[in-house]
Amino acid sequence: MILILLCLAICTVAGIGAWLTRRSPKLTSALGQGGAVSGAALGMVGAISVMASGIPEGLRCSWSVPFGSCSIELDALSAFFLLPVFLLTGLAAVYGARYLSQPKYASRLGSHWLFFNLLSASMVVVIVARNAILFLMAWEIMALASFFLVTLEHERESVQRAGWIYLISTHLGTAVLFFFFILLGSKSGSLDFDSFQSAGEVIGPQATLLFILALIGFGTKAGIVPVHVWLPEAHPAAPSHISALMSGVMIKTGIYGIVRTLIWLDNPSVEWALTLIGIGGVSGVLGVLLALAQHDLKRLLAYHSVENIGIIFLGLGVGVLGQATGTPILTVLGYGGGLLHVLNHSIFKALLFLGAGNVLHGAHTLNLENTGGLLKRMPWTGTMFLVGAVAICGLPPLNGFVSEFMIYAGAFHAVQSLDAFAAIPSILAILALALIGGLAVACFTKAFGIIFLGQPRSQHASEAHESAAAMRWPMVVLAALCVLIGILAPLSPVMLRPVILQVAPLAALLVSDSMAQIQTTLAVIVGVMLLCALLAALLLWRRRTKLTGRARADAVTWDCGYAAPTARMQYTAASFAQPILRLVAGIVRLPKRFTQPKGYFPSAGSFSTETPDVVEREAWAPAFRIVERVLMRFRWIQTGSIHLYILYMAITLIVLLIWKLW
Repeated sequence: MILILLCLAICTVAGIGAWLTRRSPKLTSALGQGGAVSGAALGMVGAISVMASGIPEGLRCSWSVPFGSCSIELDALSAFFLLPVFLLTGLAAVYGARYLSQPKYASRLGSHWLFFNLLSASMVVVIVARNAILFLMAWEIMALASFFLVTLEHERESVQRAGWIYLISTHLGTAVLFFFFILLGSKSGSLDFDSFQSAGEVIGPQATLLFILALIGFGTKAGIVPVHVWLPEAHPAAPSHISALMSGVMIKTGIYGIVRTLIWLDNPSVEWALTLIGIGGVSGVLGVLLALAQHDLKRLLAYHSVENIGIIFLGLGVGVLGQATGTPILTVLGYGGGLLHVLNHSIFKALLFLGAGNVLHGAHTLNLENTGGLLKRMPWTGTMFLVGAVAICGLPPLNGFVSEFMIYAGAFHAVQSLDAFAAIPSILAILALALIGGLAVACFTKAFGIIFLGQPRSQHASEAHESAAAMRWPMVVLAALCVLIGILAPLSPVMLRPVILQVAPLAALLVSDSMAQIQTTLAVIVGVMLLCALLAALLLWRRRTKLTGRARADAVTWDCGYAAPTARMQYTAASFAQPILRLVAGIVRLPKRFTQPKGYFPSAGSFSTETPDVVEREAWAPAFRIVERVLMRFRWIQTGSIHLYILYMAITLIVLLIWKLW
């Protein structure tokens, strides 16, 4: 806990120092980056020590705020969620210092590093807070700090729009959390989390209401459908290392809140499991479909965050189903797979966002249709991006496969062991996971193939260059972790045991034999995949030795009879995805803009598609237009006179006093 407090102090002081020295860009970057990296290193040591020992450490002190104390604690669950926070904070700081070295960012470095360090510190406080007021204060600081980071390039209209959408969405979620904590506190008599532990027995019929409020409040931050609309707007607007930090760890604070809620609300029902699996399935499938239709790389990755949050929800749903039906192995596999996917998604999604930043830096575009052939020009970035793409598709032997396999194993076990009604959620989880996995492979085949293979489609792509070492090595570290976690897959149940013991103590104590079987299966799969990789390496080595000393010549690829093939004859991102998107035209609409060539020798012609978010277009946009019309009727209240505003406050206080006395 001392290391965590030191981390918070260093991040806060370094952020303020960076802002105070903003007239000296080099000193500002050194303070901001150094504080973030050193704070993350100290915090990582503290989190790992608690994960290894399983012994929680806490600190409690009195304060003037009513209904509880200023309390923080580092237990196994908090330590697990802090691991990706500290990892990505350090790597994003190293990457960001080089990413922001361009002259256009010189005047903004002070504010950037201030809010970067505040965001890091606030995420830590959110995860270790043990009082609702302290939690909500840190939650609000996290929202505001990330808002200012998203709007770093605030002169662009699209960035302003993305920032306001994010700010409105996060505050709507926070408003729901106020009601959630008020209801919990009214039953327990305190706003300390310790008092919530026994609230599940007292609440009774209100448990479902609290569960729904937690889903809405925390789910908005996590980015589940239908409250995900901020996510594909904010991530493309933010700098790439900020997108990596937000998508990698900030949205996971919503998952953390839901897991804490499931601990507080004991005795969940099958209906809760069905709700979680339903939300996870819809988020996963719709997220990957919308990702498949995107032309902007960062927007594509943002929708994949929605997809992977859906996978995490599927795992949590399977775990809740195990609790509701009294099936320990199901609980352990569901929670284990969902929580492990939290860590895995943090790693490979940050890797992909940093890769997108390198593409933007080297090719000056994120539009897939203007890229192509970057693998030859950016070999490091292309190779690391490929590792992240394979990992996010859930293919062995990388880390994404391990967590999805555990969820699959739990769902299949439920189908075999539970009655027909209780097995329905598991069948839905299996179908959703299978569909998500297949569509994810198609999407990243499109993304990697269009960006890195083939010929350049624009002048910028043909002149692309590799990024600096400080922007490559964070990707190398993340790619190595993708491989390492995949290879160490048989050990994942052991590493997750302290966390699962906290979430579901009884279940984790009863499934040692079953988990040994899962470990054996994972070991066999990883072993086979490593043998295949070794065989492929031997074949490549044999090919290279056979060609040594022989004359070789380059020849044009078979080109369907065209004597002079051009880059325009390649697949585009839109044409690659069209056959799949045509099958789901009722869900994902593709408005087209088509200028037909005219005459025997046409001089112009164009074709383009756009993919608006179906939820935003059909639900949120009409709802906000109605709210706007209603609120405009009360515009007369805003006179601009401070005297009248003071009168409003005085009247409000008088009414509250009368109500209290009555």
